[in-house]
Amino acid sequence: MKLSAEELLKKYSNDSSHPMEVRRIAMMIFDEVNAKVCEMPEKYRKLLENAAILHDIGYYVDSKSHNKHSQNMVLEHGISGFSPREIGFIACICRFHRGSLPDKEKHEIYCECDKKERKMIKRLAGILRLADGLDRAHLSLIRKISLNYDEDNNIVEFILTPNTPDYYPDITSAVRKRDLFEIGFKTQSVLKFSHI
Repeated sequence: MKLSAEELLKKYSNDSSHPMEVRRIAMMIFDEVNAKVCEMPEKYRKLLENAAILHDIGYYVDSKSHNKHSQNMVLEHGISGFSPREIGFIACICRFHRGSLPDKEKHEIYCECDKKERKMIKRLAGILRLADGLDRAHLSLIRKISLNYDEDNNIVEFILTPNTPDYYPDITSAVRKRDLFEIGFKTQSVLKFSHI
């Protein structure tokens, strides 16, 4: 019997705080992008949510290349409520939350997807990559994310509200990891803090 993403996480990880925080951030980003940049199907939200929960599960195998181990574990164990094809998408999204960008010539599962599916994987993995970067310190320092979209100049502005007005978290990792988001949505992006 297949387990849910939460059950898999509990089975293979001692700490669920970072994956759940990444999930929370990813859902905020997805909802903002969905409302202001481009509409995406509800099933995409479910794929992203499960990938966010499982993105670091590969640490169970090894910290080196843990994203690849996460992909393999998702494929090996499956996730209840998802078809084999959808499990492949979730595995791919986990795979690209860090490291190299998707390449249809090099990455086995990704290259088996059609153009529309590859676009979806880039977009969702781009959101996951950004969400992971925003919780780099594993301290849950972002309270809220809102988004402004300048359609004329094709710029997405992420407005980050920290949990406390006295401390602005380091977003260097998120700035580095926004590349796949920009590729997936064909935009430029800016990350800045709100003034509380």
